Amino acid sequence: MKAGQMVSRYSSLRTLLVFEGLLVGIVSGLVTSLYRYVLDRADDIRNAALGLCSGHPLRMACWFGILIVLAVLVTALLKWEPMISGSGIPQVEAELLGYIRPRWWRVILGKIAAGFLCIVGGLSLGREGPSIQLGGMAGKGVSRWLKRFRLEEHFLITCGASAGLSAAFNAPLAGVMFALEEIHKNFSAMVLLSCMAASLIADYISNGIFGMEPVFSFQFIGMIPLHGYAYIVILGVLCGVLGAVHNAGMLGAQTLYKKLGFLPQVCRIAIPFLIAGVLGFVMPELLGGGHHMVAMLYAEHPNLGLLLTIIVAKFLFTAVSFGSSAPGGTLVPLLTLGAFIGGAYGSAVVDWFGFDRDFSTNLVIIAMAAFFAAIVRAPVTGIVLISELTGSFSHLLSLSTAALVAYVVAETLGSKPFFESLTERFLEGQKGKVIVKGAGNKKSIITSIIEEGSEADNCMIQDLGLPSECLVVSVTRGANELIPRGKLRLKAGDTLATMVSERDLAAMESVLKHKTSF
Repeated sequence: MKAGQMVSRYSSLRTLLVFEGLLVGIVSGLVTSLYRYVLDRADDIRNAALGLCSGHPLRMACWFGILIVLAVLVTALLKWEPMISGSGIPQVEAELLGYIRPRWWRVILGKIAAGFLCIVGGLSLGREGPSIQLGGMAGKGVSRWLKRFRLEEHFLITCGASAGLSAAFNAPLAGVMFALEEIHKNFSAMVLLSCMAASLIADYISNGIFGMEPVFSFQFIGMIPLHGYAYIVILGVLCGVLGAVHNAGMLGAQTLYKKLGFLPQVCRIAIPFLIAGVLGFVMPELLGGGHHMVAMLYAEHPNLGLLLTIIVAKFLFTAVSFGSSAPGGTLVPLLTLGAFIGGAYGSAVVDWFGFDRDFSTNLVIIAMAAFFAAIVRAPVTGIVLISELTGSFSHLLSLSTAALVAYVVAETLGSKPFFESLTERFLEGQKGKVIVKGAGNKKSIITSIIEEGSEADNCMIQDLGLPSECLVVSVTRGANELIPRGKLRLKAGDTLATMVSERDLAAMESVLKHKTSF
């Protein structure tokens, strides 16, 4: 697409993206629902196999042989398409920053196949991070089919990521908020409207296949009264500290695996599979993402000692599984850990301080939101996500209180947002590689929202000091599009659209972020 056509199309992009978002939502919803169905069947296959092998030494030995074969197959898929490793969220963020351009169809095929193998093997990995990557790649596939320019493709990838989370969790609002807070990192009207369209249609598809029941079913007696909020604040502090521990542990596991680089990749991948084999006959509840564990927490009410044992064991097994770079995410395992932290805290305050047992279930969902906020550093997404997962928006005040406290505590401890750290590590690992090929002199448009107090706020375009390779093509203020003359004074909230060469895209993204962010 020529530069003039690109600028002309940009002016009508907001409306077009809503309709394109619907199309992306359909494709992403179908792809993610397929992945969700495949992983559910993987759980069934593993449970049936463990039931068949348990108590029979020869069969147990055969199961370990099967686990080694699964590790070999996963390693082969990782070599075929390296971009399927881990949760996939860092890859989506790196592509939106202009650093990589994976082949969307290979990522979709490889991620679904490898995810199935990992869950059959019992690794402590979730479906939601991969669903975000699958949705994003489905959005990219739609963009390539429609032959859209780079900026539009970025929006459609974001729409797909939003739809992927929506279909994975039956949580359309959380999908939108995650796209805004974590993936796109600003509240652009274009992103909001298009992601809403994509998330809603993906949720319709998911509900049609899996039903409309919330992912986690809890029964609440009522809301914790205001005089009990001291317990919520303390829980927020605890989740903030443990969130920082979680991030350090997951990143530390990655570092440890790097130190094992002298081992062949298949050996490193085999480590969590073999550990899963042992746990399958000792503590099978630790296998898989953890949806079933939250149900067990509610139905069986384990004692404090068992709860603490499960928390430590699940954390360590998740770190071993995720650190190996096996394809799979940590969102469900971290929510499971949050639920058990809330359960353990509730058991302690009931037994030791006379907290009303009727409200102990509330502490479970509060801890889930707080733990998510401390780890991901996206508190609004966490609050909305837990509300949708439990089918209740009546706990917003308590969820918000704990999430805010946990966020502040994690920040104070110097813990960086988890996915931001993963993205940085991913990009460091790509240094020296030719990541983006064939960009040439093709042009792309970058949009940036000017934040209050940034260098661009209240600055004339001609004085902003943008690189010569960067051409300002549009300034949008509210519903009005302004002519980007040199003496136009920019204001906080303006959307600045600039055209750059695709080969300079990543560098220009960094420059513009520095000038428009506070």
